[in-house]
Amino acid sequence: MPDAAVRLKDLLEQLLGVPLPVRIRAWDGSQAGPPGAPTLVVRNRRAVRRLLFKPGELGLARAWVAGDLDIEGDLYAALDLLAGLVWERGEDARSLAQALRDPEVRAAVRGLLKLGGLPLPPAPPPEEVRRARGHLHTKRTDRRAISHHYDVGNDFYEIVLGPSMVYSCAYWSAPPPDGTTLESAQHDKLDLVCRKLGLRPGQRLLDVGCGWGSMAIHAAREYGVSVVGITLSQEQAAYARKRVADEGLTDKVEIRVQDYRDVEDGPYDAVSSIGMAEHVGADRYLEYADVLYRLLKPGGRLLNHQIGRRPQRDESTYQVDEFIDSYVFPDGELQPIGVTVAQLERAGFEVRDVESIREHYALTLRRWVERLEADWGRAVKLTGPGRARVWRLYMAASALAFERNRIGVNQVLAIRTPDSGDAGMPLRARTWG
Repeated sequence: MPDAAVRLKDLLEQLLGVPLPVRIRAWDGSQAGPPGAPTLVVRNRRAVRRLLFKPGELGLARAWVAGDLDIEGDLYAALDLLAGLVWERGEDARSLAQALRDPEVRAAVRGLLKLGGLPLPPAPPPEEVRRARGHLHTKRTDRRAISHHYDVGNDFYEIVLGPSMVYSCAYWSAPPPDGTTLESAQHDKLDLVCRKLGLRPGQRLLDVGCGWGSMAIHAAREYGVSVVGITLSQEQAAYARKRVADEGLTDKVEIRVQDYRDVEDGPYDAVSSIGMAEHVGADRYLEYADVLYRLLKPGGRLLNHQIGRRPQRDESTYQVDEFIDSYVFPDGELQPIGVTVAQLERAGFEVRDVESIREHYALTLRRWVERLEADWGRAVKLTGPGRARVWRLYMAASALAFERNRIGVNQVLAIRTPDSGDAGMPLRARTWG
């Protein structure tokens, strides 16, 4: 008699110590769990082996990416329910190992091992990053990490991001649907950055992590500045250069494949860093701040747009998200906004404004998920089913993380204030003269 779903449900509830809030449908057709709840579809026995051999988030991620697990119903509702059981509770291999000391749990695991078939751990999906030995955040490892994330294919990113090709949170006047489009909200975000930087014709702007060139093009076209945009992605650079040429801005915009640590042609009047600092790494952050400070002329402004995490009482217990690190942003690190501000100040910057736009990123991510789902067949054709599933899970889970205040995003305006003390700022905040 089919009973795999019942046995799976019983095991999970024994491990977690609470009723399972989602429904389970197993490969044998059996179902268990609360009626009407989102359904976790366990497509094959391999999914069970993945969870048993790598309990916690990484096992779930591997099963999802490989297509061994799926969700039917409201994806956001399912992830929200699962987050309360796994991510927010901090369930990992150590806590699960403690649960396995219970004789009843061990008996259930033995039964699931029989259900799972061969007692061997499945190989990770090919989309998982293969780690190389060595130090993090060298120029070589950073190039490899950036390539993993951004060299997925420009056509794929066009599906997700839309015509703006801006891969950071938009700036919404009101939640959709009020007539505000993703494209107009991204335009408003780029314009907000330009106004905070106080850009004027004839100035030089360095755009660190320039992506597909949207910020560089907007600043040159709308504010008359000369822009150097740098990226470590060959695909991004080729795409951005074509866009610059199509806009007739080759005399105003230069796109380079270059590490920020190798930029030597300062000083610049302004620096924008939008969604790039998350790749720098905690141990390298002061170096990053020092480099940008050196590249600015006295009175020059930095706009640092960066995702941040909530601080922990004991920072030594902080662990990088396994799914994000293994499939999305290898070697990426988030830090609290207080740490970011302190490091910028240690480098010599005067921090003049900090604006949290956390809710804006949640709105943006939901629009990106909509676009991906609406053109799912083409996305899978372009990048493969595993990679498309990575992006769908990553963006939907991130939207919830922003909505639940587990992570945030902040724009920090900092100035290399000259010795005279005149920062060139308006007396009233946020008029951005």
